[in-house]
Amino acid sequence: MHIVLITPPFFFASGPPPFGGALSALITASESLYADPGIERPAMPSGDRIRSFIHGFDEKLGGGIPKGHIVILAGEPGTMKSTIAFNLLYQNAIREGMPGCYISLEQGRDSLSRHLVSMGLNPTDVEDKVSVVDLGMIRRNLDGMAERTWLEIFKMYASNLKRTLNYEVLIVDSLPVLEVMARFENPREEIFQLFEWLRDLKITAMLIGELKPGSEDFGRNGEEFLCDGIFHTKMERVDDSNIQRRIRCVKMRGTAHSPNFYTLIFQNGVLQVTRILSESAPAIAPVIGAKD
Repeated sequence: MHIVLITPPFFFASGPPPFGGALSALITASESLYADPGIERPAMPSGDRIRSFIHGFDEKLGGGIPKGHIVILAGEPGTMKSTIAFNLLYQNAIREGMPGCYISLEQGRDSLSRHLVSMGLNPTDVEDKVSVVDLGMIRRNLDGMAERTWLEIFKMYASNLKRTLNYEVLIVDSLPVLEVMARFENPREEIFQLFEWLRDLKITAMLIGELKPGSEDFGRNGEEFLCDGIFHTKMERVDDSNIQRRIRCVKMRGTAHSPNFYTLIFQNGVLQVTRILSESAPAIAPVIGAKD
């Protein structure tokens, strides 16, 4: 693994771009996840879309997320937001050779990596293509960078990473933390400028958002109108003892999609959706260690 230094002196992990034999073997192993005759492999989309690799969900999106879109993934705690977001990077790196970047603004790299490993998404499997960046350290060192705003520091890092890695997909975890740390004076205008800056990077971006149970307030400052798409995850109680995770696409510009909820299942290392299970149906098996 290469260590790349970006001024100011913080580190992130990255690696060389070529794929090796180990990663080729991993591609074969990953393909076998869809070898079960009961699991239909998602159809290949046109080249202008990026698959979420949530089986059954991409088909509802015309093949995936249109390239260049800014998508908010908003949901309650425990609805697998971090897993959904990293799974998109992981699977696209393995199957499409697509470089990506996951910027965590709060959760430490080691903690996030341990969680992902527990979900069968080991970051080291794709370190040649995907960088997991811990910018929480910036929050612990802001006193030494008083001449720069926190948002300027975030933009500097993301820009330098783009030049270094040329990533095509950027995950920001999370948007509420970014907004709090930026201390916007004119939130609506500055969020608009932030989204335009992301578009200028010529990437597809997924911004993770937080919702309280029962809430559908997807943005504090008009983000739901400025973004191109919204995925909504939630917990749904189906009886006194069973709870299901659910997901829906609230909006996706340029896409004919269903706004309905689907049951979200993580099983044997595969994310998939089904029609809403009846209240009498058993709940999904618990996911050990599932986080946002």
